[in-house]
Amino acid sequence: MKPQLAQQAKTVGDAAPGPFASFVRFVVCGGGIGVLSSGAVALLAGTMPWVAANAVITVASTVLCTELHALFTFGTGKRAGWRQHWQSAGSATAAYAVTSLAMLILHLVQSSPGMVTEQVVYLSASGLAGTGRFLVLRLFVFAGGQSQERKQDQGWKQDQDQERKQDQGRTPNRAFVRKAASARRRVVPVPTRLPSRVLTPAAFAVGS
Repeated sequence: MKPQLAQQAKTVGDAAPGPFASFVRFVVCGGGIGVLSSGAVALLAGTMPWVAANAVITVASTVLCTELHALFTFGTGKRAGWRQHWQSAGSATAAYAVTSLAMLILHLVQSSPGMVTEQVVYLSASGLAGTGRFLVLRLFVFAGGQSQERKQDQGWKQDQDQERKQDQGRTPNRAFVRKAASARRRVVPVPTRLPSRVLTPAAFAVGS
């Protein structure tokens, strides 16, 4: 029983990373999939129009990222369901809209911005949109799995407390143990030899 509870506690602890660890995993997964997607689009564009290739890779990368976020980034311990996929896709669409809007505003403000200015605006908007998407995924999309982990952790603690109480109930009373030990140490004197003269009926007869 105890090894199973210890293993359960270890699993729960490993499956629920903190905010900073989740954010690092989010950046690694998102950045890695983004680099792979850019190369995949270039390869796939040789067999179909670039717009179609970009759409196919965007859908595939979004699905893959959602699975990685469920299993690795936020440690829910299970694959993402349809609800998580739709919500993740919605957050990705919102992040895309933020970056597009930022670039549109830049070109409205400056008719011909330089490459450095475009990169600064795009990266800033991407960082802001990515941070917002991370918060949405952690607090809303995958919050159910973390709540389940917390419930399992609380259940493990309750089981541990109950087992400790049962162990205490099975422990003998210390006062009773002391009395029993004292009784065992008490020595009752027993005669080791018989009297030198034993009175028998015959002895009474001779004496009379």
